[in-house]
Amino acid sequence: MQQSSSAQRLRQAVEPLHAVVYFAPEPAAAARALGLPSWWMGYFAGRVAPLGPLGPAPVAAMFHVFAPAMVARSLPDAWAYASPEAVLETRTEAVRATLARTLPAGSGRSLARLAELLETAVAGCGFEGRPLAAGWSRVPRPADPAMRVWLAATVLREHRGDGHVLAAVHAGLTGLDTTLTHVATGDVPLEAVQDNRGWTEAEWEESRHRLTERGLLDGEGRLTGAGGALRRRLEEDTDRLAASPLAALGAEGTEEAIRLAVPLSRHLIDSGVLPVPNPMGAPRP
Repeated sequence: MQQSSSAQRLRQAVEPLHAVVYFAPEPAAAARALGLPSWWMGYFAGRVAPLGPLGPAPVAAMFHVFAPAMVARSLPDAWAYASPEAVLETRTEAVRATLARTLPAGSGRSLARLAELLETAVAGCGFEGRPLAAGWSRVPRPADPAMRVWLAATVLREHRGDGHVLAAVHAGLTGLDTTLTHVATGDVPLEAVQDNRGWTEAEWEESRHRLTERGLLDGEGRLTGAGGALRRRLEEDTDRLAASPLAALGAEGTEEAIRLAVPLSRHLIDSGVLPVPNPMGAPRP
């Protein structure tokens, strides 16, 4: 239980530092300037750029919670506008500009130390069955401490996310099933995800029916006792699969990383860069 608690606290402390790429205006503007015609095309292309010019099927499988038809509206068409290398370079430069604008003044020393700690955590990651994290782990390390923090936070986020997909599949949940049970926990509002995951209303109803038949949701779409137990197991399994970075850091290193990351993440949230609640379910740490 202590390991699970530490994994959750580290995720909550660090994830906002990664998530600026989705909510700040600079990455979206940079993708448009590169020629990508929609925000979602920039999202899908940018997130998989280190893996090369992938098509929709592997990306939908890795992302899990997006409807395959939605992914197919962006990939592989994105690569006709820009190469993965150009997308990656543009994305990282936009994040650099974002962090220079949004991080608090005088945070350089904290960022340098946090970068060291998060890179130690990344060095402890295993990448078996984790394609997104593996791809991002091969991106060259930047010189700028803020960008080092962002890249390490990105690898850790995708490492945990890949593990979450593995745990959800093991629990017998489709991507939409995973989303509906997440909504039913109350951690993320329905309106924050229903319109941006690409599933049809018929698919939502089919998932609700399937989960009700399994005894995981009641007639009002709320978690039953069995559904709540499944979600707890899912999070515990995700934490267990994310344990290797914590082991690399050790208890003291983990606590130091949390202590350094929390004020930076809170600043990003409190200054309006990252909204809470959000579709990621990332809370204010």
